[in-house]
Amino acid sequence: MDKTPEDDATTCHGVSVAEIPAPTSMNEADRAAVIRAYDLAGYRDSGQLDDLAAFASELCGTPIALVSVVEEETQQFLATVGIDADQTPRDTSFCAHVMVGRAETMVVPDARSDVRFADYSLVKGPPHIRFYAGARLLSREGIPLGAICVISPEPRPEGLTPFQRRGLEVLATAVMGRLQDRRARREHEQAVEASEARVADSEQRFRTLADTMPQMVWSTQPDGFHDYYNARWYEFTGMPDGSTDGEAWNGMFHAEDQERAWSRWRHSLATGEPYQIEYRLRHSDGTYRWVLGRALPIRDAEGNITRWFGTCTDIHEQKLALEEREIVSQELSHRIKNIFAVISGLIAFAARSHPGFVGIASDLRDRITALGRAHDFVRPHSPQSQPKARQDSLHGLLGDLFEPYRGDEDVSRIQVTGDDVSVDDRSATPLALLFHELATNAAKYGALSIPTGHVELAVHRDDGEMVTLCWQEMGGPKLDATPDHSGFGSQLVELSAVRQLGGNVRRDWQPDGLVVTIEVPLAAFSRPPGTGPCR
Repeated sequence: MDKTPEDDATTCHGVSVAEIPAPTSMNEADRAAVIRAYDLAGYRDSGQLDDLAAFASELCGTPIALVSVVEEETQQFLATVGIDADQTPRDTSFCAHVMVGRAETMVVPDARSDVRFADYSLVKGPPHIRFYAGARLLSREGIPLGAICVISPEPRPEGLTPFQRRGLEVLATAVMGRLQDRRARREHEQAVEASEARVADSEQRFRTLADTMPQMVWSTQPDGFHDYYNARWYEFTGMPDGSTDGEAWNGMFHAEDQERAWSRWRHSLATGEPYQIEYRLRHSDGTYRWVLGRALPIRDAEGNITRWFGTCTDIHEQKLALEEREIVSQELSHRIKNIFAVISGLIAFAARSHPGFVGIASDLRDRITALGRAHDFVRPHSPQSQPKARQDSLHGLLGDLFEPYRGDEDVSRIQVTGDDVSVDDRSATPLALLFHELATNAAKYGALSIPTGHVELAVHRDDGEMVTLCWQEMGGPKLDATPDHSGFGSQLVELSAVRQLGGNVRRDWQPDGLVVTIEVPLAAFSRPPGTGPCR
């Protein structure tokens, strides 16, 4: 005949003792780490759970109620009612069994008849536990920490009513809510401390790095308030630490640069655009040295500026060298222009001595004058001689060359349209010779020889890195036939476009005027960035 649970000495309330997990059958290292996260030291003295323990006692009608956390060797009481102890050994803990039980709440009607607890000292001796009921305390990770329990020295065969069981479980949730609040505050404090430590470490690293840089480094708050300068700044200026915070930095600039620097800085603050300016900064010896100032904004994920970081670089020697080089360059340009004038004078002198040479001499002087205008455009000999247009602009160069060809209403009879291309001194000379010849021939024989005639020069840069210049004469004398010979001017056009610029030339003698199509590689117009005329 099959045995009943009551006949088996190894059963407890119908459940085989062998089927009940031992209280230590969980990862104690994980539990210990979670318990430490709640920082429960001194928690009982604060009395923050006493009201919940007292309510559990009142709810279940027991003289004793506890909130316990089961550790590796002991169980600590965070709140007690009806008992003065603050801990007991784990091996006599009822709550240790609650943690590993299958149910959320464990009820023991009479501990003397339960083989798990009958031999416990707390059952045989004070406080003579008979009735016990405990609800498990679970961390947010699902790890059991202990229990909130009620205890009576009197057995209670009926156990807990459904209302009491549910109430005890609600109190367990309330206990964990308070413990979780404490844990969250502690984690927040730790996170803040860690963040502050990281910020402090990062700031220290930044300051160390900044102090080793040869440049002056500074930073400001989002509104532009200067609150940091590295050691190099104070070494350069000779000012005491902190004396140039706020807006005092502007007083370190040369009086002629202060308003310009302050205006540029205000513009960057208002727009968020990078700050860059050259100014004279007062050195510790009282002199002013040229400095390049730069700053960039640091933005958060939303795009708001959180700080500005900037540098000041001493460029005084480079600035002086550049000014000296500019002076030398202007002097050379001036002498080259004088050479053009001398050559023109020699040609005029020769023409007076040889009357038959007058026509050729006039053409030659005009060509030399065109070369002089091109040279002065890209290499002006003084600030006063600088052209109005950009010195690297093909449109600007051509406009300067065609200045003599203006009509009665001060409108150029040679209109330049289309794309602009960067030029330099390498291409300016052949371009000047090329278009001087075309304009001169048009003035002598073509569209510009008639008051109503004009020329359109269209510039087109294609995707293949080629530039096409189309010279089209309109309104000139009607052409009955194509000229059967080419003079020196035509040869000069070929020399400039083909040999010097590496392009090709096509002529189309249409009845309404000459059309010249010139194709030149884009690379022939200017040197690559970073290269100079001597490379």
